[in-house]
Amino acid sequence: MNDLAGVADRVVQNVERVIVGKHAEVELALIALLSKGHVLIEDVPGVGKTVLAKSLARSLGCSFKRIQFTPDLLPSDVTGVSIYNQKSGEFEYRAGPIAANVVLADEINRATPKTQSALLEAMEERQVTVDGITHPMSEPFIVMATENPIEYEGTFPLPEAQLDRFLMRLALGYPARGDEVSILQHQQRRHPLEDIDQVVDVAELVAAQQAIREVYADPLVSEYIVNVTAATRENEDVYLGASPRGSLGLYRASQARAAMHGREYVTPDDVKALASVVLAHRVIVNTGARMRQVTPESVVSDALERVPVPGSRAVAR
Repeated sequence: MNDLAGVADRVVQNVERVIVGKHAEVELALIALLSKGHVLIEDVPGVGKTVLAKSLARSLGCSFKRIQFTPDLLPSDVTGVSIYNQKSGEFEYRAGPIAANVVLADEINRATPKTQSALLEAMEERQVTVDGITHPMSEPFIVMATENPIEYEGTFPLPEAQLDRFLMRLALGYPARGDEVSILQHQQRRHPLEDIDQVVDVAELVAAQQAIREVYADPLVSEYIVNVTAATRENEDVYLGASPRGSLGLYRASQARAAMHGREYVTPDDVKALASVVLAHRVIVNTGARMRQVTPESVVSDALERVPVPGSRAVAR
């Protein structure tokens, strides 16, 4: 696991040459990649969402494609099309921008539901089907989608099925003033993204993705993950709780976090650190709770407070 931790550390340090003051967020994005998950970055424009995806791809030597989602985008613009070749007399598949290792789905909520659904098969099954023929995605494969939470005019909110396919939902937030000054100075003559070099090759990354699955998770920790997820469903303020896919996502992400910290085993602290970013976007609070300012994040926090940590004793209140 020390080798894996070293790989992760090299990538994080390299990305932080561009993304200043966001160590936790960069680490979470890498955890998602190691877990073979996808990331939804929900934040205002100009805070570095696109740059994070680009710098991550360059650090890993992965292919990068960007899809600018607009209302007139068609599903075939994402997945690709079959074109008739007059010389061979056969149809040939021309892959769309989804055929890349790191795919940036920019402003994903601006596309129509029909186009958004074109990502469902690729994200979950890592393949696309065009004209009845299935084409597998290359490994590694991660979708990093962005959306603006402020502007709602002309947008189509992501359905629950789509949200559930994202392992994490992140928010970068505004940088601290000192970090923002550093950003200005670093970009005085050129963008630091232009100087980003590859620090890990694709083979190393794929090996790391396989290695994290060997990280030991005690049955009590697995039960803890399931209990936390179940607590989000049993909350009276919740209309829809986190799914079993959420439990599995939290399990995989906890394995990746443990490995990144040089451990061969998962602890409850790993679960606690990741519960909100993995589960909150899968939770829908009911109308009455929203009027009382109850948020999905507060529901997950309540679940963590209520569910006993393995090995601890419940305290009478």
